[in-house]
Amino acid sequence: MRSILSNSAASGRSIATGLVVAALVATLAALLLPVQLFGESASAATNTVSYDDDGGGTVNTRYGPLTAMDRDFVRKVRLAGLWEMPAGRQAQERGKTAAVRTAGDHLVAGHTELDRRSVEAGRALGIPLPNQPTAEQQGWLGQLNSASDAEYPGLFAELLRRSHGKVFGLIAMVRDQTRNTMVRSLANKANSTVLDHITVLENTGKVDFNTLHSS
Repeated sequence: MRSILSNSAASGRSIATGLVVAALVATLAALLLPVQLFGESASAATNTVSYDDDGGGTVNTRYGPLTAMDRDFVRKVRLAGLWEMPAGRQAQERGKTAAVRTAGDHLVAGHTELDRRSVEAGRALGIPLPNQPTAEQQGWLGQLNSASDAEYPGLFAELLRRSHGKVFGLIAMVRDQTRNTMVRSLANKANSTVLDHITVLENTGKVDFNTLHSS
């Protein structure tokens, strides 16, 4: 009788252990399923955002440690303003609809403030900042300059929306990881500004989501 009870108890414990293991496996599968549905591995999903490493390592400042990621972020905020403010001013003038002109207004206002803050951060943290757009950004401005009136709204929305979407991930990573209070403050402002710009660009009705991440 004791043997039967002992075997029964052992069997019960085995079943319970099996159920716990099965539940854990099911939970893990549920967590990974959304990633797999998008055609990515779990490791790929956590490594889609990167930054340019200037090789300067981490230095101490009165605002906290300053990393290569922090410096790259401040530079990219500055670079964004150097081409998106002219693009915004152009949209204010060339926009044939209120939505395009509104997007231009938001770009000019938002990047004027972000540019001021990035210059302030660069001076305080000793980060050399660019004074002109990159060759790629100049190319985008060139495309907008040469676009016909019919082509302009769609090209404006596509170029600016794609640019904002790419930087959005970097802003989130910096806001999550930085230990520098000045960089964190800039990331807070950039986050709200870029989200606003994404919204007004989409409100133009000219963003093609089928091709948005094709390049």
